[in-house]
Amino acid sequence: MDPVVEANDLVKHFGDLTAVDGISFGVEKGECFGILGPNGAGKTTTVRLIHGFSPLTAGSLRVFGLDIEADGRAIKARVGVCHQDNNLDPDLTVLENLEVFARYFDVPRDEARRRASRLLEFIALDHRRDSRVTQLSGGMMRRLVLARALINEPDLLILDEPTTGLDPQSRHQVWERLETLKARGLTILLTTHYMDEAARLCDRLIIVDHGRILVNGRPAELIRDHVGRDVIEVDDPLPELVELARSEGWEHEALSHRLIIYSAEGERVFQRIGEASCRGICSLRMATLEDVFLKLTGRDLRE
Repeated sequence: MDPVVEANDLVKHFGDLTAVDGISFGVEKGECFGILGPNGAGKTTTVRLIHGFSPLTAGSLRVFGLDIEADGRAIKARVGVCHQDNNLDPDLTVLENLEVFARYFDVPRDEARRRASRLLEFIALDHRRDSRVTQLSGGMMRRLVLARALINEPDLLILDEPTTGLDPQSRHQVWERLETLKARGLTILLTTHYMDEAARLCDRLIIVDHGRILVNGRPAELIRDHVGRDVIEVDDPLPELVELARSEGWEHEALSHRLIIYSAEGERVFQRIGEASCRGICSLRMATLEDVFLKLTGRDLRE
């Protein structure tokens, strides 16, 4: 079966800036594929290339087996896009935002009303159908943007940081809706800054930085291959503890006031650390996707 998205050596320049620098990947039908990376890594630029918002500088890109440059209009008709911003129309009601947007896809008026009603029920906003957008909470707005991206019944749903700025309850509501869509077989392309979001939703993902792919794989495999099973964190480590990590050859990061040790034998290493004494807090936990992300992209702020 051909992939839904097939990207080969994608390049995007903005003047002297190279935002995407020769990346290749494929998205299979029915999977949730994640693109992770720090600010400025090229995530949003990549998804804009995929839904035809921005033209390629070089490389080739096929969506549904169609060439993005030759068949852009046909591709856009089958893609739903949930942008970072809540670019809803404040002059329209919740229901009208969906109905008007449906007209861009030539959905007949009566069918648009039926689809909008079904989607409002799906995202639990049917009780606010006649409310103005300005009367909604941030979580409600994000769910409405998601519903709008589904109004054309797309074969590919692109989500660009869909839960940024939401409280935990609202984030989980969005996740539950996305899991339902995934269970129905919808192909999803997701960019996010939330590692727990990626670990929960994504079947496969890439981590990009400076426009290039650092790793590609399933979340659990990336954790195992790049961090190990366990992580030990020591606050204010004694110098002899840092030296012990070096002499034992433990994979670690010695930060200014913290020592982080990655290990597949966390309990044994944790016991050795205890014997060497800890003056600060010592903790042993399971490794996460965030550990992989920070290890590969660094801990410096990106603005």
